[in-house]
Amino acid sequence: MVIIQYYSTAVIMCIITMICWGSWANTMKLTGKQWFFQLYYWDYSLGVLIFSLIFAFTLGSTGTMGRSFVQDIMQGDQKYLLYALLAGAIFNLSNVLLVTVIDIAGMAIAFPIGVGLALVIGVISGYINNPAGNPWLIFSGLACVVIAIIIDGIAYSKIPSDGKKSVVKGIVISIITGILMGFFYPILVASISPNLINPEPGKLTPYSAIVMFSIGLFLSSFIWNYYFMRKPLSGSKVSFADYFKNGSTKDHLVGILGGLIWCTGFSLMTLAADKAGAAISYGLGQGATMVAVIWGVFVWKEFKAAPKTANRLLAAMFFFYLVGLSLLVIAKL
Repeated sequence: MVIIQYYSTAVIMCIITMICWGSWANTMKLTGKQWFFQLYYWDYSLGVLIFSLIFAFTLGSTGTMGRSFVQDIMQGDQKYLLYALLAGAIFNLSNVLLVTVIDIAGMAIAFPIGVGLALVIGVISGYINNPAGNPWLIFSGLACVVIAIIIDGIAYSKIPSDGKKSVVKGIVISIITGILMGFFYPILVASISPNLINPEPGKLTPYSAIVMFSIGLFLSSFIWNYYFMRKPLSGSKVSFADYFKNGSTKDHLVGILGGLIWCTGFSLMTLAADKAGAAISYGLGQGATMVAVIWGVFVWKEFKAAPKTANRLLAAMFFFYLVGLSLLVIAKL
């Protein structure tokens, strides 16, 4: 399998993760008006699973180091296989809620609060499990991210009531999203061997863990996503019949593309953790918040009804996020 050799390469991969994770949700906005986000999510889940398998049978089965994907999955201990499945199911619940917040309040509020909180929790959990990097720089970076989250919430509150759907609902669901999303990654990391060149027996390589994670995500959609189809937090009820009746070929392909984009970023981040450390790689990947806000503010015009004070707050949010992410990058130099 292919293994990352240099920290600089790992950082570049995390930056790609940042772009992928901050951009995949745009595909949801490219679907038709009758294509509700719950229907989109089925194609997204399928796209994640498809990419994980492609990744495993290509890079995960190439080279002489470590174990190949098939060999690795066959020797995996049941406990670690279940860890990866569970991580996928927990993440999936948080992601369904994230998509709900995007539908309710837009990308510029869902990502800074939901994903930003997940960044803080994930980095702290990752550092406890694997204390790699300068703790002063890591936690100073997290403090900047927390400030950025608070500023974004204040900026969103500046939008007039007729220019937003629900402040309270969007923020509350974002917080729940962040808590759930922050705890899935340490569970996944627990299933992965710390040594990839000579993998620990029973534990998984990143490639196998990503496949099991993706299976957990896809299967749990029949629980989480189906529940929100019948009891939506926003919009109308939808059924499986709507998936086959209302969706165009474009709608389905765009959803699958969203899953491919997300899983590309996730796979690169998981591989990068070997050299960057779980805390730093996850923290950098969650810098997707800045990318998502750029899309939300400048492309989708989610703050067009806000006063000029909101723009100054958004500028401050970007500043603190950039400082926070920069501190995370140099924390292991």
